[in-house]
Amino acid sequence: MDMIEILKAALFGIIEGITEWLPISSTGHMILADEFLRLNVSSEFREMFLVVIQLGAILAVVVMFWRRLWPFTTPGKGWIKQDTFLMWFKILVACIPAAVVGVLFDDKINELFYNYWTVAAALIIFGILFIVIENRNKTLRPKINSISSITWKAAFLVGIFQLIAAVFPGTSRSGATILGGIVVGMSRVTAAEFTFFLAVPVMLGASLLKLVKFGFDFTPNEAAILLTGMAVAFVVSVLVIKFLLSYIRKHDFKIFGWYRILLGALVLGYFLIAH
Repeated sequence: MDMIEILKAALFGIIEGITEWLPISSTGHMILADEFLRLNVSSEFREMFLVVIQLGAILAVVVMFWRRLWPFTTPGKGWIKQDTFLMWFKILVACIPAAVVGVLFDDKINELFYNYWTVAAALIIFGILFIVIENRNKTLRPKINSISSITWKAAFLVGIFQLIAAVFPGTSRSGATILGGIVVGMSRVTAAEFTFFLAVPVMLGASLLKLVKFGFDFTPNEAAILLTGMAVAFVVSVLVIKFLLSYIRKHDFKIFGWYRILLGALVLGYFLIAH
C-alpha cells in the first residue's frame, strides 16, 4: 500500500467534504487539487474517484438527517410519514430536469463544458449572483420557512437551477440550488436543507453510474485510496454541514460569493499561465 497516495486521498476527502456543501464549487477545487495532488493511478480510476468520493459526503447527510429522510414509522402511527413521502416526491420533481438532460447529453456536456474556462466563468458569475441576490433580499422576508411548505412549483424551479449546475461545471450544485431556493422565496436554512436532501438521489445516482462504468475490480491500493477518500469526506462533511447551518442562521451568503469570484480569478490565472 502506497502511503503517499493514501495521504493524497485523505486530502481529496477533506476538499470534497468542505466544498460539496459550501456553495463554492467542489469541481473548481477538485480541478485545482488534481493539478497539485495528482494521484498515481490510471486516468479511468482518477475520473471515477473524483465522483465516487461523494458517497462519503452523501452518507453524512443520511446519518445526520436520518429521522427526517426515512419515510416509515411504527405500525401504531400508520407505517408511513406522509410529510416525508411528500418531501421525497418534491425532491424527485426537482431531480427531473437534470436527470433527463444528464442521461441524454452527459458525454456531450463533458466534451463542451468540462474545461477551466467554463469552471472559472461559472465560479465568477454565480459569485456575483450571490452578492446581488443577497443585497436584493435585505428587505424581503422569506415566504417558505420549512421543507414541508415548499410548493411543487418551487421544487421544480430549484431543479432548473440544479440543471444549470449539471451543465456548467464550476456552478456548484449546492450553490445553484441554494441560490435557486432563495430566489423562489425560501429562507436560507430551508434552501440549504433542501439542497442537502436533494443531493442524496442526485449524487448517489451519479456515483453508482461511475462505479458501474468503471467496474468493481479494484486493486488493493485502489480500494484503499477510494475508501480513505470517502471516509475522510464523511467526517469532514458532518462538521461542515453543522457549521453551515449554524452560520446562515445569523449571516448571509455574500462571503461565499466573494470567495467564488476570487477562486474563479485564480483558476483562470493559473491555467492561462500554466497552459
